Amino acid sequence: MDAGQLEMLVVLEPHMQAITVPAGSAIFRAGDPSDAIYVIDAGDVRVEVRSHEVDTDAVLEFRGPGSFLGDTGVLAKLPRWTSAFAHTDVEAHRVSADGLRRVYEESPVEGLAILRALSRDTAARAERAARQLADHLSDDQPDPEVERLVAGAVAAQRAFETWPEDRVDALLKDIAGSIAGQAEELARLTVEETHIGNVAHKVLKINFASLGVYSYLEGKPGYGVIREDAARKVVEMASPVGVVVGLVPVTNPVPTFVNKALIALKARNSIILSPHRMAQGVSRVAGEIVQGALARHDAPPDLVQWFEKRTSRKQTAKLMRHADVGMILATGGPGMVKAAYSSGKPAIGVGAGNAPAWVAPDADVEKAAAAVMLSKGFDYGLICGSEQHLVVDASIREAMLAALQAQGAVVLDAAETAQFVAAAFTGEGDLHMHFVGQSAATILEATGLGREGDPGLVVFQADAEEPGRAMAHERLAPVLSMFTVDGDDEAIALCRYLLDYAGAGHTANIHTEDEARIQRFAREMPASRILVNAPSAAGCCGMATGLAPSLTLGCGTFGGNSTTDNVTHENLMNIKRLAYVTV
Repeated sequence: MDAGQLEMLVVLEPHMQAITVPAGSAIFRAGDPSDAIYVIDAGDVRVEVRSHEVDTDAVLEFRGPGSFLGDTGVLAKLPRWTSAFAHTDVEAHRVSADGLRRVYEESPVEGLAILRALSRDTAARAERAARQLADHLSDDQPDPEVERLVAGAVAAQRAFETWPEDRVDALLKDIAGSIAGQAEELARLTVEETHIGNVAHKVLKINFASLGVYSYLEGKPGYGVIREDAARKVVEMASPVGVVVGLVPVTNPVPTFVNKALIALKARNSIILSPHRMAQGVSRVAGEIVQGALARHDAPPDLVQWFEKRTSRKQTAKLMRHADVGMILATGGPGMVKAAYSSGKPAIGVGAGNAPAWVAPDADVEKAAAAVMLSKGFDYGLICGSEQHLVVDASIREAMLAALQAQGAVVLDAAETAQFVAAAFTGEGDLHMHFVGQSAATILEATGLGREGDPGLVVFQADAEEPGRAMAHERLAPVLSMFTVDGDDEAIALCRYLLDYAGAGHTANIHTEDEARIQRFAREMPASRILVNAPSAAGCCGMATGLAPSLTLGCGTFGGNSTTDNVTHENLMNIKRLAYVTV
């Protein structure tokens, strides 16, 4: 802090209010009126731009002691255009805009000095931002941390590549069992750090991503000859892609971490994981468990590495563009996936889910309602392949509503729906970020529609003639829209529209016993997974269906992805074909 800033603080002292902001709390949010400036005394403040993507990094910068906050909006008399959150516990002083005005009125000379000091601070930040942008556009200098991680990963992968299958499986079994053995603690730490989701359900998800994925991999070839076609005289041989970069979302940090590590190692690759900044603590704990298993099997420790400290977008971009990186596995929001595809490296990205669930006239409504409750209520709706919209035939509407209520869902009427949509969603139709991964009871209470007990789902009414915005978007929460349709043609058209509106390529669900109806639905849906009479969250990832167990689910060209697969080790191989003469 320079002399001019110190002098300004002396003048402002009578108008300052000392405040303490606990870690994770908002100091102000984008769109709020610019009613004060803040002087940070202790702690770190995270400044974010507005984003409705949970897993896309929206952090603009961090500010520490001696920094000013919020002065640009006050000077310009404009609403806040960024949000500021206490990244750690923060101590600060608040000076209201009214307090500043009084200084100008009572002491114009001192008021002018304050104005100049704030203007200089704003100009200095603008200059730093311009330099950072120029550096980002022109910087081709290596990042020391990235170079260290990649060099270690390259050496480890080369040493590991020729391990025999039984030795690899023994290592993977140990990793999976060790993570599963700590599932309850990892689930608790996840919720404590991210503040989203349900601990008990996260235990199940961690067990699935570790033991479930391992059971699928066990005994399968991951290197060398994997298939032979005697008639065509073609032998397929697998080689590693080398160093894999795995992006880890905040919604499923531990399951994604272990799932990606297992499939990368099965295909004889090394992996560097980049956890979301809100899940770095629990990712470190999971990584240390994996490191213990590597040590027990005399495996190179650099086979599985991760960023342990806060990373910048620039650093992550350098990692993804590194010459020695073979492939990127991007699980997260569209922004994250776009960054991976823009890196110039082969990448497997996954798109957003927006799954419609058609409940056809012949459906067993009790079973359908139970499946929806099991799925959309699981981990407070954080699996993107869970049902987002119920498309119910008018002939069974009342029966379906009764079945949902019997399962513990709160079904809102038209007036309650209007109140709920106004309070829970933005004007663009996105669920407010602070409702992501929260319980139905919490969301209902916050929107003024609280209920007694512990409801599992919120179901609100939607207009099939005007589907859009809040009614048609994905929501990572136990919140469902319900459309009423008349007949198969209307139902299929609406399901297709909802997928095209937001989330094409991921998953679509049908509840019926009519095979012809199932086949028509499958033909007409732009989705990679068509689920039949299944809970969508458990079905799409292979937990309740025969699909490959995975938490990285491709959406194909429907959703701008490179594959429709439930991504597993076979997606992380170079497959060579040994071909003999047949004529």
